[in-house]
Amino acid sequence: MKYSHYIVTIAICAFFSNLSIGQLTLLDAKDYALKHHFDIVNADLEYNKAIHKKREYLSAGMPEAYISGGFNQFLNLPVQVIDASFFNPQSPEGQVIAFRAGTEFNSSASLNVNQLLFDGSYFVGLEASKLLIELQSIQKNRSREEVLFGVIEAYHIASVATENNLFADSILQLTLQVEEKQKGFLELGLMTQEEFDQIHYAVLRTMNNKENAELQLQNAMALLKYSMNCPLDSTFSLSTSIDELSLSALSPSLGTVNDNSTLKLLENQIKLSACDIKNNKAGFLPSLSAYFQQGYNAYRTTFDFFSNKPWYSQTSWGVQMTVPVFSSGKGKSTLKQAQIKFMQDENTLKTTENGLKLQEIQFKNELKTAQRQKDLQDQNIILTEKIYKNAIMKQKAGKISNTEVTQKLNQLIMTQAEYTATLINVFKSKIKLDKLYNKLYIK
Repeated sequence: MKYSHYIVTIAICAFFSNLSIGQLTLLDAKDYALKHHFDIVNADLEYNKAIHKKREYLSAGMPEAYISGGFNQFLNLPVQVIDASFFNPQSPEGQVIAFRAGTEFNSSASLNVNQLLFDGSYFVGLEASKLLIELQSIQKNRSREEVLFGVIEAYHIASVATENNLFADSILQLTLQVEEKQKGFLELGLMTQEEFDQIHYAVLRTMNNKENAELQLQNAMALLKYSMNCPLDSTFSLSTSIDELSLSALSPSLGTVNDNSTLKLLENQIKLSACDIKNNKAGFLPSLSAYFQQGYNAYRTTFDFFSNKPWYSQTSWGVQMTVPVFSSGKGKSTLKQAQIKFMQDENTLKTTENGLKLQEIQFKNELKTAQRQKDLQDQNIILTEKIYKNAIMKQKAGKISNTEVTQKLNQLIMTQAEYTATLINVFKSKIKLDKLYNKLYIK
């Protein structure tokens, strides 16, 4: 399964890096980013690390066995001293006898088994490890939110830039057609050079506008690829139209601030703080553990441990209890700090919840304002484009001057810029509200 996943990943990367006439929908961009963005990969790794951390805590309460062994050689045998009266009751008082005891070579091997029977901190640790996994799961979702927000915003900007580039090109082509017809009038002497220069100025203005639109589109596409973690040398076109994106932006955002991932993160933090309180209280409880040991010792006057000579066994087991008695008030102070931290976390949750409700009001109002401005700009762009085309027709009929045509062109270009900015504001306001409700996953 792992190898097949790698093959699919390589195939997808190859597809995007070599694509020349591909079509990329917003859904494609989101799916690609979710599978390949390094922030999401790292969040998944942190989640897996939390799972192994829980296993580490769990293993602390399981039986622990290990084998130990040792060897030593006494270059000088230890000297033992006893009172001489031990051997000879008639010895003078205070006389001692010194002698060397033991063997030069000693070796030992033992099997040790330890088992925790009771420790309050252990059970609290298990609960905290579960909460840690939940915390990393929330962090995974937050990483996905941030990546999706960036991808959606970049896709919107790229779509608007694409539309703006097409518009700039259409205006350029229309203006070039006018200039071409005016050349004939100039050659026939039906218009002055100054009047023709005015038309040529309009052409240069539209050319500059077209070049700027192309550069903006290139930057927007590069930003989209970066947000997706897609190779920057890949080429594709966007297939989700402005109309589709606008329809989505006009749809209502369903949800509440209770769905916000920040609240879930703070709620989890409160649970962790409660575990910290339990852990400090557990420090006042006794702990109990048991052990078993099976050992073997060998004593040799020569290095012959592998010969058929006896090893002396020793077997023991026991139970050990530790009861806290006095800690100079340290334990109580630590517990009090944990309780204060718990209250602070609760206050932070309430403050954050109120802040999110305020954001909800602000984002909804921003979206309504942006939508109203877009409706107005929709009408303005249609009107100014109509005015410019009518001005061209009037200029052909000799009813208005080329200067007036240029003025109408400038008005159209300014209106298009305002329309573009308004459209981006609508899209951004919508995804900010969707992010607040944790709804960026909605296709």
